Amino acid sequence: MYGWDTLVLLKHLLDEGLSKTAIATRLGISRRLVYYLIDTGQLDRDLSQSAVRRSRAPVTTKLTPYHGIITARLATYPELSASRLFDECRAAGYPGGITQLRDYVQRVRPHPEPEPLVRFETPPGHQAQLDFADFRFPWGKRSALMVVLGYSRLLWVKFYSRKTMRVVMAGLEDAFTYFGGVPAEILFDQMKGVILEDTRGEPNGKLLENPEFLRFAAHWGFRIRACRPYRAKTKGKVERPVAYVRGNFVYGREFLGDADLTDQCGRWLDETANVRVHGTTRELPRVRFERDEHAVLQPLAARPYCSLVLPPERPSVAPRGLSARGHVDVERRTLTAYAQLAAEVA
Repeated sequence: MYGWDTLVLLKHLLDEGLSKTAIATRLGISRRLVYYLIDTGQLDRDLSQSAVRRSRAPVTTKLTPYHGIITARLATYPELSASRLFDECRAAGYPGGITQLRDYVQRVRPHPEPEPLVRFETPPGHQAQLDFADFRFPWGKRSALMVVLGYSRLLWVKFYSRKTMRVVMAGLEDAFTYFGGVPAEILFDQMKGVILEDTRGEPNGKLLENPEFLRFAAHWGFRIRACRPYRAKTKGKVERPVAYVRGNFVYGREFLGDADLTDQCGRWLDETANVRVHGTTRELPRVRFERDEHAVLQPLAARPYCSLVLPPERPSVAPRGLSARGHVDVERRTLTAYAQLAAEVA
Protein backbone atom coordinates (compact mmCIF):
# COMPACT_ATOMS: atom_id res chain seq x y z
CA MET A 1 0.00 0.00 0.00
CA TYR A 2 1.40 3.34 -0.98
CA GLY A 3 1.38 6.55 1.07
CA TRP A 4 -2.02 8.13 1.77
CA ASP A 5 -0.89 11.65 0.72
CA THR A 6 0.37 10.33 -2.63
CA LEU A 7 -2.85 8.45 -3.32
CA VAL A 8 -5.03 11.49 -2.58
CA LEU A 9 -2.96 13.72 -4.83
CA LEU A 10 -2.87 11.09 -7.59
CA LYS A 11 -6.66 10.79 -7.56
CA HIS A 12 -7.00 14.59 -7.61
CA LEU A 13 -4.67 14.94 -10.63
CA LEU A 14 -6.49 12.16 -12.51
CA ASP A 15 -9.81 13.94 -11.89
CA GLU A 16 -8.28 17.10 -13.39
CA GLY A 17 -7.47 15.16 -16.57
CA LEU A 18 -3.66 15.18 -16.43
CA SER A 19 -1.83 12.50 -18.34
CA LYS A 20 -0.07 9.63 -16.60
CA THR A 21 3.31 11.07 -17.64
CA ALA A 22 2.48 14.53 -16.26
CA ILE A 23 1.21 13.00 -13.01
CA ALA A 24 4.38 10.93 -12.60
CA THR A 25 6.47 14.09 -13.08
CA ARG A 26 4.38 16.08 -10.58
CA LEU A 27 4.55 13.34 -7.94
CA GLY A 28 8.19 12.49 -8.55
CA ILE A 29 7.45 8.82 -9.17
CA SER A 30 7.73 6.54 -12.20
CA ARG A 31 4.96 6.24 -14.78
CA ARG A 32 4.93 2.48 -14.17
CA LEU A 33 4.07 3.13 -10.50
CA VAL A 34 1.19 5.36 -11.55
CA TYR A 35 -0.27 2.51 -13.63
CA TYR A 36 0.35 0.06 -10.82
CA LEU A 37 -1.58 2.18 -8.28
CA ILE A 38 -4.49 2.49 -10.67
CA ASP A 39 -4.57 -1.16 -11.75
CA THR A 40 -4.39 -2.57 -8.21
CA GLY A 41 -7.47 -0.57 -7.19
CA GLN A 42 -5.75 1.47 -4.50
CA LEU A 43 -7.60 4.59 -5.67
CA ASP A 44 -10.94 2.86 -5.06
CA ARG A 45 -10.46 2.95 -1.30
CA ASP A 46 -12.11 5.67 0.82
CA LEU A 47 -9.49 8.43 0.85
CA SER A 48 -11.72 11.04 2.53
CA GLN A 49 -10.44 10.07 5.96
CA SER A 50 -6.84 10.59 6.89
CA ALA A 51 -4.81 7.49 7.41
CA VAL A 52 -4.61 6.28 10.96
CA ARG A 53 -1.09 6.80 12.18
CA ARG A 54 0.49 3.83 13.77
CA SER A 55 1.62 4.41 17.32
CA ARG A 56 5.13 3.34 18.07
CA ALA A 57 5.33 0.44 20.45
CA PRO A 58 6.88 1.42 23.78
CA VAL A 59 10.53 0.57 24.08
CA THR A 60 11.31 -1.85 26.85
CA THR A 61 14.49 -1.22 28.82
CA LYS A 62 16.16 -2.78 31.80
CA LEU A 63 14.48 -0.13 33.95
CA THR A 64 10.92 -0.76 32.71
CA PRO A 65 10.03 -3.42 35.35
CA TYR A 66 11.05 -0.96 38.08
CA HIS A 67 9.00 2.05 36.92
CA GLY A 68 6.32 1.20 39.45
CA ILE A 69 8.78 1.28 42.34
CA ILE A 70 10.10 4.68 41.27
CA THR A 71 6.72 6.34 40.71
CA ALA A 72 5.32 4.96 43.97
CA ARG A 73 8.29 6.21 45.98
CA LEU A 74 8.17 9.64 44.33
CA ALA A 75 4.45 9.91 44.98
CA THR A 76 5.15 9.57 48.70
CA TYR A 77 8.55 11.33 48.81
CA PRO A 78 8.77 13.77 45.85
CA GLU A 79 12.26 14.98 46.78
CA LEU A 80 13.85 11.53 46.95
CA SER A 81 17.17 11.69 45.07
CA ALA A 82 17.98 9.63 41.97
CA SER A 83 20.94 8.08 43.83
CA ARG A 84 18.67 6.85 46.60
CA LEU A 85 16.17 5.44 44.09
CA PHE A 86 19.02 3.76 42.24
CA ASP A 87 20.08 1.96 45.44
CA GLU A 88 16.51 0.83 46.11
CA CYS A 89 16.03 -0.44 42.54
CA ARG A 90 19.36 -2.27 42.67
CA ALA A 91 18.24 -3.93 45.87
CA ALA A 92 15.09 -5.06 44.02
CA GLY A 93 17.21 -6.56 41.21
CA TYR A 94 17.67 -3.73 38.72
CA PRO A 95 20.72 -4.67 36.60
CA GLY A 96 21.21 -1.39 34.70
CA GLY A 97 23.11 1.83 35.36
CA ILE A 98 22.12 5.07 37.01
CA THR A 99 22.05 7.23 33.86
CA GLN A 100 18.77 5.96 32.42
CA LEU A 101 17.27 5.88 35.91
CA ARG A 102 18.24 9.52 36.45
CA ASP A 103 16.68 10.50 33.10
CA TYR A 104 13.46 8.68 33.96
CA VAL A 105 13.28 10.26 37.42
CA GLN A 106 13.69 13.70 35.87
CA ARG A 107 10.71 13.03 33.57
CA VAL A 108 8.32 11.61 36.18
CA ARG A 109 9.27 13.47 39.35
CA PRO A 110 6.19 15.45 40.52
CA HIS A 111 6.70 19.21 40.61
CA PRO A 112 4.35 20.95 43.03
CA GLU A 113 2.69 24.12 41.83
CA PRO A 114 4.46 27.21 43.20
CA GLU A 115 2.56 29.06 45.86
CA PRO A 116 0.87 32.12 44.40
CA LEU A 117 2.58 35.34 45.36
CA VAL A 118 0.06 37.43 47.27
CA ARG A 119 0.94 41.07 46.82
CA PHE A 120 0.54 43.08 50.01
CA GLU A 121 -1.06 46.40 49.19
CA THR A 122 -1.45 49.28 51.61
CA PRO A 123 -4.08 52.05 51.64
CA PRO A 124 -3.17 55.62 50.65
CA GLY A 125 -0.86 57.39 53.08
CA HIS A 126 -0.32 54.31 55.23
CA GLN A 127 3.20 53.14 54.43
CA ALA A 128 6.48 54.08 52.79
CA GLN A 129 9.43 51.75 52.28
CA LEU A 130 13.11 52.70 52.50
CA ASP A 131 16.26 51.08 51.19
CA PHE A 132 19.85 51.79 50.08
CA ALA A 133 21.58 50.73 46.85
CA ASP A 134 25.31 51.10 46.18
CA PHE A 135 26.80 52.56 42.98
CA ARG A 136 30.34 53.30 41.83
CA PHE A 137 31.17 56.47 39.94
CA PRO A 138 34.54 57.73 38.65
CA TRP A 139 34.91 59.96 41.74
CA GLY A 140 33.92 57.33 44.30
CA LYS A 141 31.26 55.07 45.75
CA ARG A 142 27.82 56.54 46.42
CA SER A 143 24.72 55.06 48.05
CA ALA A 144 21.28 55.87 46.71
CA LEU A 145 18.72 56.31 49.46
CA MET A 146 15.30 55.40 48.03
CA VAL A 147 11.91 56.03 49.59
CA VAL A 148 8.73 54.90 47.84
CA LEU A 149 5.13 55.41 48.92
CA GLY A 150 3.43 52.03 49.07
CA TYR A 151 0.10 53.02 47.55
CA SER A 152 0.98 55.38 44.71
CA ARG A 153 4.57 54.12 44.14
CA LEU A 154 5.76 57.74 44.11
CA LEU A 155 9.55 57.53 44.32
CA TRP A 156 12.19 59.76 45.92
CA VAL A 157 15.94 59.15 45.46
CA LYS A 158 19.08 60.94 46.60
CA PHE A 159 22.75 59.88 46.56
CA TYR A 160 25.01 60.03 49.64
CA SER A 161 28.64 59.21 50.34
CA ARG A 162 27.80 57.32 53.54
CA LYS A 163 25.05 55.17 55.04
CA THR A 164 24.58 56.50 58.57
CA MET A 165 21.60 57.12 60.81
CA ARG A 166 21.99 60.85 60.25
CA VAL A 167 21.90 60.31 56.48
CA VAL A 168 18.68 58.30 56.85
CA MET A 169 17.16 61.08 58.95
CA ALA A 170 18.22 63.85 56.59
CA GLY A 171 17.09 61.85 53.58
CA LEU A 172 13.68 61.15 55.08
CA GLU A 173 13.21 64.84 55.84
CA ASP A 174 13.97 65.65 52.19
CA ALA A 175 11.60 62.88 51.09
CA PHE A 176 8.80 64.21 53.32
CA THR A 177 9.28 67.64 51.79
CA TYR A 178 9.16 66.12 48.29
CA PHE A 179 5.94 64.24 49.14
CA GLY A 180 4.43 67.21 50.95
CA GLY A 181 3.51 65.04 53.93
CA VAL A 182 4.42 62.06 56.12
CA PRO A 183 3.11 58.47 55.86
CA ALA A 184 1.75 56.73 58.94
CA GLU A 185 4.57 54.18 59.00
CA ILE A 186 7.89 53.45 57.30
CA LEU A 187 9.20 49.95 56.63
CA PHE A 188 12.95 49.38 57.12
CA ASP A 189 15.18 46.36 56.79
CA GLN A 190 17.58 45.33 59.57
CA MET A 191 19.40 48.67 59.36
CA LYS A 192 21.69 49.11 62.39
CA GLY A 193 21.11 52.85 62.62
CA VAL A 194 17.39 52.14 63.03
CA ILE A 195 17.12 48.62 64.52
CA LEU A 196 19.49 47.67 67.32
CA GLU A 197 18.16 44.13 67.85
CA ASP A 198 15.35 41.97 66.48
CA THR A 199 14.49 38.86 68.46
CA ARG A 200 10.87 38.53 67.31
CA GLY A 201 11.61 35.05 66.01
CA GLU A 202 12.37 33.84 69.55
CA PRO A 203 9.90 33.18 72.39
CA ASN A 204 8.95 36.50 74.00
CA GLY A 205 11.28 38.22 71.53
CA LYS A 206 10.83 41.86 70.58
CA LEU A 207 12.12 44.63 68.37
CA LEU A 208 14.61 47.09 69.87
CA GLU A 209 14.81 50.37 67.97
CA ASN A 210 17.56 52.99 68.18
CA PRO A 211 16.41 55.53 70.83
CA GLU A 212 17.61 58.50 68.76
CA PHE A 213 15.69 57.28 65.74
CA LEU A 214 12.61 56.70 67.90
CA ARG A 215 12.74 60.39 68.86
CA PHE A 216 13.10 61.30 65.20
CA ALA A 217 10.04 59.18 64.33
CA ALA A 218 8.03 60.74 67.14
CA HIS A 219 8.99 64.23 65.91
CA TRP A 220 7.60 63.47 62.45
CA GLY A 221 4.74 61.30 63.66
CA PHE A 222 5.40 57.98 61.88
CA ARG A 223 5.71 54.44 63.24
CA ILE A 224 8.81 52.31 62.69
CA ARG A 225 8.21 48.95 61.04
CA ALA A 226 11.02 46.47 60.43
CA CYS A 227 11.21 43.51 58.08
CA ARG A 228 11.73 40.24 59.84
CA PRO A 229 15.19 38.78 59.16
CA TYR A 230 15.49 36.66 56.00
CA ARG A 231 12.13 37.82 54.62
CA ALA A 232 13.38 38.93 51.20
CA LYS A 233 9.97 39.73 49.66
CA THR A 234 8.65 41.90 52.49
CA LYS A 235 10.12 45.11 51.11
CA GLY A 236 9.39 44.45 47.44
CA LYS A 237 7.93 47.86 46.62
CA VAL A 238 11.29 49.55 47.23
CA GLU A 239 13.56 46.67 46.16
CA ARG A 240 12.12 46.66 42.63
CA PRO A 241 12.96 50.36 42.14
CA VAL A 242 16.60 49.49 42.93
CA ALA A 243 16.84 47.70 39.57
CA TYR A 244 14.83 50.48 37.94
CA VAL A 245 17.18 53.22 39.19
CA ARG A 246 20.19 51.16 38.18
CA GLY A 247 18.94 50.38 34.68
CA ASN A 248 16.88 53.44 33.74
CA PHE A 249 18.78 56.24 35.45
CA VAL A 250 22.41 55.37 36.22
CA TYR A 251 23.26 52.99 33.39
CA GLY A 252 24.29 54.74 30.17
CA ARG A 253 24.46 58.26 31.65
CA GLU A 254 27.50 60.40 32.37
CA PHE A 255 27.79 62.54 35.49
CA LEU A 256 30.32 65.29 36.20
CA GLY A 257 30.19 64.94 39.97
CA ASP A 258 27.85 64.89 42.96
CA ALA A 259 26.11 68.15 42.07
CA ASP A 260 25.40 66.98 38.54
CA LEU A 261 24.28 63.56 39.84
CA THR A 262 21.81 65.22 42.23
CA ASP A 263 20.54 67.59 39.54
CA GLN A 264 20.00 64.85 36.94
CA CYS A 265 18.37 62.57 39.51
CA GLY A 266 15.86 65.24 40.52
CA ARG A 267 14.87 65.89 36.92
CA TRP A 268 14.68 62.14 36.19
CA LEU A 269 12.25 61.66 39.09
CA ASP A 270 9.94 64.43 37.89
CA GLU A 271 10.19 63.81 34.15
CA THR A 272 10.49 60.01 33.94
CA ALA A 273 10.20 57.83 37.05
CA ASN A 274 7.07 59.34 38.57
CA VAL A 275 5.21 60.00 35.32
CA ARG A 276 5.59 56.61 33.61
CA VAL A 277 2.92 53.90 33.74
CA HIS A 278 3.81 51.71 36.71
CA GLY A 279 3.99 48.00 35.94
CA THR A 280 1.86 46.96 38.94
CA THR A 281 -0.71 49.72 39.40
CA ARG A 282 -0.97 50.47 35.63
CA GLU A 283 -1.19 54.15 36.56
CA LEU A 284 1.20 57.09 36.66
CA PRO A 285 2.59 57.34 40.22
CA ARG A 286 2.28 61.13 40.24
CA VAL A 287 -1.37 61.02 39.11
CA ARG A 288 -2.25 58.25 41.58
CA PHE A 289 -0.48 60.19 44.35
CA GLU A 290 -2.21 63.51 43.68
CA ARG A 291 -5.62 61.88 43.30
CA ASP A 292 -5.67 59.50 46.28
CA GLU A 293 -2.67 59.86 48.59
CA HIS A 294 -1.45 63.43 48.94
CA ALA A 295 -4.46 64.61 50.93
CA VAL A 296 -4.27 61.78 53.49
CA LEU A 297 -0.59 62.14 54.38
CA GLN A 298 0.16 63.57 57.80
CA PRO A 299 1.26 67.22 57.79
CA LEU A 300 4.93 68.15 57.85
CA ALA A 301 6.56 69.06 61.16
CA ALA A 302 7.01 72.77 61.86
CA ARG A 303 10.81 72.42 61.81
CA PRO A 304 13.19 69.64 60.74
CA TYR A 305 14.50 67.38 63.49
CA CYS A 306 18.12 67.35 62.28
CA SER A 307 18.63 71.12 62.58
CA LEU A 308 16.81 71.29 65.93
CA VAL A 309 18.35 68.38 67.83
CA LEU A 310 21.42 66.94 66.15
CA PRO A 311 24.77 68.75 66.36
CA PRO A 312 26.38 69.81 63.06
CA GLU A 313 28.10 66.90 61.36
CA ARG A 314 31.87 67.21 61.41
CA PRO A 315 33.59 66.71 58.04
CA SER A 316 35.58 63.50 57.78
CA VAL A 317 38.58 64.88 55.87
CA ALA A 318 38.37 68.55 54.95
CA PRO A 319 35.90 71.44 55.18
CA ARG A 320 33.26 71.50 52.52
CA GLY A 321 34.54 73.18 49.38
CA LEU A 322 38.19 72.45 50.25
CA SER A 323 40.12 69.43 49.10
CA ALA A 324 42.84 67.78 51.17
CA ARG A 325 45.42 70.10 49.53
CA GLY A 326 43.43 73.23 50.24
CA HIS A 327 42.02 73.70 46.74
CA VAL A 328 38.54 75.07 46.29
CA ASP A 329 36.40 72.41 44.58
CA VAL A 330 34.35 73.99 41.82
CA GLU A 331 30.80 72.75 41.56
CA ARG A 332 30.20 71.29 38.11
CA ARG A 333 26.93 70.61 36.37
CA THR A 334 25.91 70.05 32.78
CA LEU A 335 25.22 73.03 30.50
CA THR A 336 21.60 71.93 30.34
CA ALA A 337 21.31 72.24 34.11
CA TYR A 338 22.80 75.75 34.13
CA ALA A 339 20.50 76.81 31.30
CA GLN A 340 17.50 75.59 33.26
CA LEU A 341 18.65 77.44 36.40
CA ALA A 342 19.08 80.62 34.38
CA ALA A 343 15.59 80.24 32.93
CA GLU A 344 14.10 79.80 36.42
CA VAL A 345 15.85 82.93 37.70
CA ALA A 346 14.68 84.94 34.69
